[in-house]
Amino acid sequence: MLELGRIQELTVVKKVAFGVYLADGPDHEERVLLPAKQVPEETRIGDRLTVFLYRDSQDRLIATTATPALQLSEVAELSVVQTGKLGAFLDWGLEKDLFLPFREQTMQVKTGDRFPVALYVDKSGRLCATMRIYPYLRTDSPYRRDDMVRGRVYEISPRFGAFVAVDGRYSALIPTQELFGKICPGEEINARVTKVHEDGKLVLSVRKKAYLQMAEDAEKVWKALEDYGGRLPFTDQASPETIRKEFGMSKNEFKRAVGSLLKEGRIVITENAIQRR
Repeated sequence: MLELGRIQELTVVKKVAFGVYLADGPDHEERVLLPAKQVPEETRIGDRLTVFLYRDSQDRLIATTATPALQLSEVAELSVVQTGKLGAFLDWGLEKDLFLPFREQTMQVKTGDRFPVALYVDKSGRLCATMRIYPYLRTDSPYRRDDMVRGRVYEISPRFGAFVAVDGRYSALIPTQELFGKICPGEEINARVTKVHEDGKLVLSVRKKAYLQMAEDAEKVWKALEDYGGRLPFTDQASPETIRKEFGMSKNEFKRAVGSLLKEGRIVITENAIQRR
């Protein structure tokens, strides 16, 4: 059976001036052309060739010996090579670029952008890309708690947080309560695994473990003190919203940072402010 969007091994059943025809199975009823420029030298009838099946510019099923960046239902990071009225075109390693329809885009894209997409077959039987990759991401990552990982944010939900494709293939989430600072779709991030769910999905944090993060947070507060002229107009009892807005950290993290500076004798806390000594 010829499988669109898959790499498979087929048999050479006929040679013509413009290439060879390949088939799978003894009856040879389904055939696909491998163009002459793709045919290895000294190929003979009966040889088995590993090829990928897609559709050419005239929507005809065609074979290629080139290896695409992804197969059907897989996820990979691809770059935009061109945008048009109906969508964008992505480089996936084949002569014909991969089409990304507007309806499958989760953000506006431009030439040069790079992000994870999945490969699917549309209603017309053509291979297309989608940025809605959540159902396609794998949950069998090798990562464990406290491992550092790298991934790309592909969607942000006010309710759940930032959805991340770790290594461009594994399903992960930065929960809303862990979203400190500005994180945007398409951004590549480094993060720490805080939990691995039973189903294999990863929970991430862009913050380090508390004892490692505290020193960085303390220096961030100290710099803010300098920016404010040596006096912050609030204490460690400020609202979580104020702290998050000013420092990109939780209230507990802020209190730990302030406590560290206090212990070092670098600050004093008054009734309404934090001041540099």
